[in-house]
Amino acid sequence: MFNDIGPLELVTLVVLAVLIFGPEKLPKVIQDVTRTIRKIRDFSESAKQDIRQELGPEFKDFEFEDLNPKTYLRKQLENDELGLKEIRNGFDLKKEMAEVSDAVHGRESEASAAASVAPASPSLVKGGGPVDMTKKRQNLDPSERPPFDADAT
Repeated sequence: MFNDIGPLELVTLVVLAVLIFGPEKLPKVIQDVTRTIRKIRDFSESAKQDIRQELGPEFKDFEFEDLNPKTYLRKQLENDELGLKEIRNGFDLKKEMAEVSDAVHGRESEASAAASVAPASPSLVKGGGPVDMTKKRQNLDPSERPPFDADAT
């Protein structure tokens, strides 16, 4: 509950509590606060038990922590009924990124040397042909506009 409070902050809170409530009233305030927290916890637990009883035996394994999406996903990924670990191990992100980088910079990689890659959406210029975006920019006449690819922007 208080994982992010450091020792200096805790000392500061204690000093503030002593200054605000005084040393005479502080034990009574602490007792009242702990009693209130205990009542809230008891109320929460009884509400959870009532909900579990109302849901019936089909949901006896239901945990309220599963309502948190992060916890639910973590629990489902640990079960791995879908074979996600196998898919994750079969996908090499570094290799894929290297292939994309090579294609963008116009270098031949091992995978792209075997299969030539065609542009996904060729743009048309004055000549009517597709623009090869992997080529370096050519020197254009100042009056001529550079090729524009609407899908690339």
